[in-house]
Amino acid sequence: MSKRVAVLKGGMSPERDVSLVSGDAVASALRDEGYEVTEIDVGHNIWEQLHAADPDVVFNALHGEWGEDGRIQGILDLFGAPYTHSGVMASALAMDKHRSKAVLRDVGITVPKGTLADRNSVAEAHPMEPPYVVKPNAQGSSVGVYIVKDGANSPPKAVADNDAMGDLVLVEEFIPGRELTVTVMDGEAFAVTEIIPAKGWYDYEAKYADGGSSHVVPADIPKNVEDLCKTWAVLAHETLGCRGVTRSDFRFNDINQDLSDIVNKIVMLELNTQPGMTPTSLVPEQAQYLGISFGRLCRRIVEDASWPR
Repeated sequence: MSKRVAVLKGGMSPERDVSLVSGDAVASALRDEGYEVTEIDVGHNIWEQLHAADPDVVFNALHGEWGEDGRIQGILDLFGAPYTHSGVMASALAMDKHRSKAVLRDVGITVPKGTLADRNSVAEAHPMEPPYVVKPNAQGSSVGVYIVKDGANSPPKAVADNDAMGDLVLVEEFIPGRELTVTVMDGEAFAVTEIIPAKGWYDYEAKYADGGSSHVVPADIPKNVEDLCKTWAVLAHETLGCRGVTRSDFRFNDINQDLSDIVNKIVMLELNTQPGMTPTSLVPEQAQYLGISFGRLCRRIVEDASWPR
């Protein structure tokens, strides 16, 4: 067993706080599993930080920019130690929501219709007929997401002032329905969870605040819906070239109870190559449902580490 594990956490993205919680939880679990753990709050001197830690394995618990977009993965490839989660290409592609959905659409997965648009122009005039969603093309954790409801007279002016969105934003049709998610590891889909926000929709607060949402695992859905979500999650994982753990998010519109044509009732919203590992995170919850403790899950992720990815 590789004993020395460096856990990368924090970092420089808007999702820093979430990553710190994920990293703390992972580090604690790995110590309980018998590993010697060094926690690295990633900065611009990450190269020096890695050499100082001299790990056998690097556990990537970063989120957002510099954590799941291929850049830290490139540094880890140069460093040369086995590391967890996806490599450079898969990370960069999955992080680019617009391009990854084009790839997923080509293999038959239903994804929302959308386009990239200049952030300032989106704030001036409707880029498409409402309802639609405006969000960063390369962020996660529902940071900076605006829902423009049906009948809205104007787009959200705040988009222009939110530099964290980036110059180009993703504008997509709003997909109604129930929020479902699937974890994939080693080519296996764990389960389907339904996420029920306490209010509104599944935004940043609903994901991470106490009582922000409730999770139903396994989701109370028809078997053919469960099967398709799992099939698409595994297909997306493999098509994008992902490694380790991923989580795919879906919307299931069951307003019309005729489920004979489920392909048109299920839409894949995105795939996350660095799922959260916080106390309220979905991946550990699905693992627990299968009888896999949080410590054992972290151990499996470490044992799956390799170089290059």
